Amino acid sequence: MHPFAPLLRTAMAGVSALLLLPGPAEAQMGGHGPDAWRVTGVTSDDVLNLRMGPGTRYPIIGSFAHDAAGLTMTTCVPFMTEAQGMTMTPEERERLNLPPRWCLMSDAQARSQGWVAARFLEEDTGGPASDQDGDRMIEDAVSLVSRLYTRHEQAMRGEALSPFSHGRAADFFFAGDVSAVADSQWQADPLYDAQDFDITNLRVYADPEMPMFRGMITVWVEFENFGQPQRVEVNLRPDPDQPGRPAPVRIIRIDHGEWQFP
Repeated sequence: MHPFAPLLRTAMAGVSALLLLPGPAEAQMGGHGPDAWRVTGVTSDDVLNLRMGPGTRYPIIGSFAHDAAGLTMTTCVPFMTEAQGMTMTPEERERLNLPPRWCLMSDAQARSQGWVAARFLEEDTGGPASDQDGDRMIEDAVSLVSRLYTRHEQAMRGEALSPFSHGRAADFFFAGDVSAVADSQWQADPLYDAQDFDITNLRVYADPEMPMFRGMITVWVEFENFGQPQRVEVNLRPDPDQPGRPAPVRIIRIDHGEWQFP
């Protein structure tokens, strides 16, 4: 082994640690911060570019609207842990002179993802601001899924418009998914995942272990079809494109395991 190898490894480890630390103005630390974010500082006739990597040298792969909200943060670079943030003084951060911060973000439906400059992000105050708000959102989510199944049953009996129709889909699904939902050609019933069904013992409830994570709500639907137990996972979030404040909870995804929609 080269006599200086241990020293070189130690030096490189120190450099790597420094490169992972954030700039002085970045209070958000990995894994700690708001559940939802929104775009700020972008004019109404412009968009916030999504890039393949953390910097303008990477290609543009998409964009967020100037007023996009309900965004989820995966991570940011430069990065620091909570322990590092607590022990480092502002002067120490300033001396590092690190590059501007970039964050890996996704929209509420997890369909648009990419890196954006952190200076164009701020906390989305329309998201859950307290435990009480979170509890209300979870209750709204369970109620919405229950109504979806009820309206579907009524529609099949000819007593109501289908919740999957153009006139009703926005009451249950994200505004951007209405056309996809209403125009779908189902091979099986979208809620029961079957062509023939005799449903009993239907139960709708929030995930008991983690009903909400980073603004995403998980609701389970259990039932028996011809005596066979089935379970469906429904994911929901507030839809900032729907009228009303705070934004109403809407369905992002109905997951049957082998297939999902929208």
